[in-house]
Amino acid sequence: MPAPSSPAPSAASSLPRDAASILELAARSMFDLFASASEGMLLVDRDARVVWINDQYRRFLPALGFPREEDFVGHPVSSVVQNTQMHQVLESGKPILIDLLHNRAGTFVVSRIPLRDDAGEVIGVLGIVLFDQPTTNLQPLIAKFAQLQQELDDARRELAKKSPPSAHGTRAARYSFASFIGTSPAAAEVKRQARRAAQSSSPVLLLGETGTGKELLAHAIHGASARASGPLVSVNIAAVPDTLLEAEFFGVAPGAYTGAERKGRVGKFKLADGGTLFLDEIGDMPPGLQAKLLRALQDGEAEPLGSNELVRFDARVIAATSRDLQALVQSGQFREDLYYRLNVLPVRVPPLRERRSDIPALVEVLGEDMALRGSPPPELSEGALALLTAQRWRGNIRELRNVLEQAALRADADRIDAEEMEALLRQSGLSHVQPALPPEAPPPDAGALLRPLAEQVAELEQRAIAAAMASTGGNKLATSRLLGISRATLYERIGNGAPKALEGGA
Repeated sequence: MPAPSSPAPSAASSLPRDAASILELAARSMFDLFASASEGMLLVDRDARVVWINDQYRRFLPALGFPREEDFVGHPVSSVVQNTQMHQVLESGKPILIDLLHNRAGTFVVSRIPLRDDAGEVIGVLGIVLFDQPTTNLQPLIAKFAQLQQELDDARRELAKKSPPSAHGTRAARYSFASFIGTSPAAAEVKRQARRAAQSSSPVLLLGETGTGKELLAHAIHGASARASGPLVSVNIAAVPDTLLEAEFFGVAPGAYTGAERKGRVGKFKLADGGTLFLDEIGDMPPGLQAKLLRALQDGEAEPLGSNELVRFDARVIAATSRDLQALVQSGQFREDLYYRLNVLPVRVPPLRERRSDIPALVEVLGEDMALRGSPPPELSEGALALLTAQRWRGNIRELRNVLEQAALRADADRIDAEEMEALLRQSGLSHVQPALPPEAPPPDAGALLRPLAEQVAELEQRAIAAAMASTGGNKLATSRLLGISRATLYERIGNGAPKALEGGA
């Protein structure tokens, strides 16, 4: 008769009994659980820099504005994750077990756990995304949080608009991304790029013609950045004499020269410490000062005039110019190394003629601003508005505002029609008034699409040629350039069915 088998060991017998082994097992099991069941994990070191993320967290990077992992890992967590509380855990050493985090990637339920070495010192923090989608039980809580967050953001924007200048002329951001009016593809793209730039600490270079809204975007980027609570200091380089620019940037030591202030003067770099320095019209900077600006940006320190001591500063730089910096570099008027230092995050601000569909909304907003300033805006007919939409606006929004203000002062009637608007445009100094663009054809019904494709393409091509000819006043050479085709091709297309009215003009 076989001997009875010994009983299998109980589950309890395989568990450790000493406290150290139990804690080690629990820590390992909890980490494995979070790593597999959570929606993402990241680790920061004692300097609050991101040193590791797991595979689940990587899917959030594009939504946060970082297509490459190296643009995220290795950077301060506050500069890559909006509204993070990792610093608080590092400083207090206390965990935040359940919290709601809201940033550009969404609203998340998160935990933050401090990590300690053998001596008990906090050496890092582990952040865990528990949920990235509202669950049924958490939906009311997250909805309430999102509402409160929106109300808080709105209140901050209103306070920023009303905040007075400080003793040194610094000010909080007066504009947000909502202040950049427009829903056209070009406007949406520039706002997308600017929002992404707001989440970084790298220099931003705003490129665009005069009057396109570069200063407004600089305010919006600062207001949406981690430095929003710091000062925003602006310097219009074109408006400051060359002899005073160095003192404006770096400051002046007490008694540095005859006539200098006894207490000295703080430079703009130091005034912007902890915030943002906006350098407008950077293309007008004299060559002699460019080398000193580059050194200050690289080293994070400046030497005031008449002083032998270096002043440290921590300021994020946003530069803007309406000039072609690449051409200035090629001609030797702008330092190539400074250009590359500033051109880290370039954002091209489109001219108004590239987003004509935004003009009606801009006219409405500008009219409201005129009314607030005590100048009732004129009422425009559809024809007058269409005429405004067709212009090239070399001065962009600034020129559009000027025309509306002149219209309010010169118009004899409250309502302005197309004929009166054309006369006002000529009186305002517009060199060439463009005729109103032809109205867009209504969308075809389903039956209209059931035709040969070649016939539909030819019809669309003729409408495009008609609009281009109207825009150029019938000039065929300008029309061919506008459409990106040769003059011979244009003549061929006109001969294949263009309206006879378009066949005039050189």
